[in-house]
Amino acid sequence: FAFPRVIGSFVAADYAVFALMLLVSAAIGMYYAIVGRGQSSSREFLMGGQSMTAVPVALSLTASFMSAITVLATPAEVYRYGASYGLFSLSYVLVVVVSSEVFLPVFYRLGITSTYEYLEIRFNRATRLLGTVMFIVQTMLYTGIVIYAPALALNQVTGMDLWGAVISTGVVCTFYCAMGGLKAVVWTDVFQVGIMVAGFLSVIIRAVVLQGGVSNILNHAELGGRLNFWDFDASPLRKYTFWTITFGGTFVWTSIYGINQAQVQRYISFIIFLEGKRLWIIMLCSVFAGLCLYSVYKHCDPWTAGMVSAPDQLMPYMVMDILRDYPGLPGLFVAAAYSGTLSTVSSSVNALAAVTIEDLIKPYTHMTEKHLSWTSKGLSFLYGALCIGMAGIASLMGSLLQAAINIFGIIGGPLLGLFSLGILCPYANGGLAGLLSGLVMSLWVGIGAQFYPPLPEQSRPLGLTTHGCNFTTAAYAFNWTTSPTEPSLYTTVLQQNTAERPFLADNWYSLSYLYFSPIGTLTTLAVGLVVSLLSGTLPQMVVLLLTILHVVSN
Repeated sequence: FAFPRVIGSFVAADYAVFALMLLVSAAIGMYYAIVGRGQSSSREFLMGGQSMTAVPVALSLTASFMSAITVLATPAEVYRYGASYGLFSLSYVLVVVVSSEVFLPVFYRLGITSTYEYLEIRFNRATRLLGTVMFIVQTMLYTGIVIYAPALALNQVTGMDLWGAVISTGVVCTFYCAMGGLKAVVWTDVFQVGIMVAGFLSVIIRAVVLQGGVSNILNHAELGGRLNFWDFDASPLRKYTFWTITFGGTFVWTSIYGINQAQVQRYISFIIFLEGKRLWIIMLCSVFAGLCLYSVYKHCDPWTAGMVSAPDQLMPYMVMDILRDYPGLPGLFVAAAYSGTLSTVSSSVNALAAVTIEDLIKPYTHMTEKHLSWTSKGLSFLYGALCIGMAGIASLMGSLLQAAINIFGIIGGPLLGLFSLGILCPYANGGLAGLLSGLVMSLWVGIGAQFYPPLPEQSRPLGLTTHGCNFTTAAYAFNWTTSPTEPSLYTTVLQQNTAERPFLADNWYSLSYLYFSPIGTLTTLAVGLVVSLLSGTLPQMVVLLLTILHVVSN
């Protein structure tokens, strides 16, 4: 190829495919709104009556956090840092085991609607309220990111108004979530997982054909240093190594699949093992898409050349490049990105309504079940509107993938530590102190990393080149927001902060973002145990542990 090339644009077939995806999603919501008129209780609306079969629930679990960030940002990370990102598949194994053996049995036996009910049973009401508020903040911030991500992509590839796309996304998923409840969310997720896989495959197959086969793509990746699976560098400053992904990633994803309300209210009656294979399929697609991205642009990086303003735009750029002669396929890919967003947002809105009803309304009011059911639907609309507003904050963040995992690390890490303390340490009573300490510690490192981003020599992205670019060719007709000479926002921030960086900036604040979650979790556990020791309850726990060890040894 000669670069820059004339990039394609959306045509009628692309808009038709995209509109069809939105219509089917809305239709599923309408169907369950009509069929579910008998949903007279908030529990039936929020939990689906716990009557759904395992396969759709497992697919819905997969879709809930495999959002547009997976479709757009993960391939871009593989493009820049290599296929070591695929080692998350190993952490998924550990996550499935821990979630199913440690957390699921407790929630299942209690039969609770909100996971935070457990915190009051185990600790006290103040701990439950703090956990609920932290979950609400975490979920709204994350949902804002996943609404903004595909809207940005659609804006770049079609010229559609950015905030018009944001609002349309939020309105559609809020509508079918509020109308149909959890059953609508689950069955829409099933449809959207299929769209996500189809969108990935359309790009992958076309790239494989263009590059002359899978072997050529893998050869290009190897020559470019992208097949770096077994990087055992122990430096905690490296963004992706075997240790950061398997250790840090296990904490991040356990906080998502083990204790997160959006997941637990689905698998409260099901086995989580069904989900592992589907997570691996989505991960394989996203990692190989990143290798395809490198194979196509190995001699002319669109980001360095200024043809895109952020790495998250690389995938839609390639889609409009290599699929421009196939009307409908660019629309399928954008529909895949939006499918991921709709599934995540609907799950989040449903979970937010559930914890608000169970943790903030039921304990303090005496509403009838019918009134609670209507309140649940009203809360779904309210949270949908608030999450659309949070997309404005997402527009100010850097890498969408890193921002999303930062949120789960900073807030989800301490929450994971709190639940672990309660379940694994029966006599520990320092939950509230541990949670506050873990939150302070993770906020410290997380906010510091935002003000002082790690320098490239610490995170070590792989090399990219523009020596194959030919800027004398015909102008490229793609509505990007930067010129080849305009620096990215991330580069500008680095230039501003490199001159005066405190000692902590190149050490504590430069830790791999995957370690934010372990920091919060381990701090919560440590402080919780120390407080328990000082309050005199830990000796009982030690005696219990010794008794168990004695029984096991005999």
